[in-house]
Amino acid sequence: MVSTEPHGKTPGKTPGKPKQMTRAVVRGFIEAIAAANPEPKSELDYATPFTLLVAVVLSAQATDVSVNRVTRTLFAEAPTPEAMVRLGVDGVARHIRSIGLWQAKARNVVELSRQLLANHGGEVPRDREALEALPGVGRKTANVVLNVAFEQDTMAVDTHIFRLGNRTGIAPGSTPRAVEDGLVKRIPPELLRHAHHWLILHGRYVCKARKPECWRCVAAAWCLYRDKTPAPAD
Repeated sequence: MVSTEPHGKTPGKTPGKPKQMTRAVVRGFIEAIAAANPEPKSELDYATPFTLLVAVVLSAQATDVSVNRVTRTLFAEAPTPEAMVRLGVDGVARHIRSIGLWQAKARNVVELSRQLLANHGGEVPRDREALEALPGVGRKTANVVLNVAFEQDTMAVDTHIFRLGNRTGIAPGSTPRAVEDGLVKRIPPELLRHAHHWLILHGRYVCKARKPECWRCVAAAWCLYRDKTPAPAD
């Protein structure tokens, strides 16, 4: 049975990188945040694998809120690869100017739409290699699409999950790929598909970058972070 005693500061020791959780503790951690959010969902708005792909490409260095704001009008005008190609770079740019890197993103969205039509019959491919061959699509984006659109057991590591993997000890690693491999290896298989959303939402709203809100963390008992933050004074 996994201990429910919290891991706090160790007297006389300097805070540093946490130790790596055991597999039993990993299960306890994931099950705790899963119980608090049993039906996790992406916060990006989308209707099809294509609109999900575009939304994720646009989300690089942008918030989901800002992406949802621009895709509301973009997808109304261009919900398919054919419509996106007809809209063209200038047309896409007109919708997305308020998000970061909009010029490069407009080019990528139009070109990936063209390649979907030319190479994949207008459908979003279900395999990593084909996805990563598309403009603007890296490993993280491919993992999100495979997980959300096609229900594959992938782990997309963004800044939130990278931070959480190292801070908590669930999967320490010096690179996003190292954290991804650790999470895939150590999270129980039956929990892996939804773990991406459990972890990203936990990192976004609880285990925050500047000051984690440890006092309200449902998984604090399993977390190996040594410098847990106390509840704010009334």
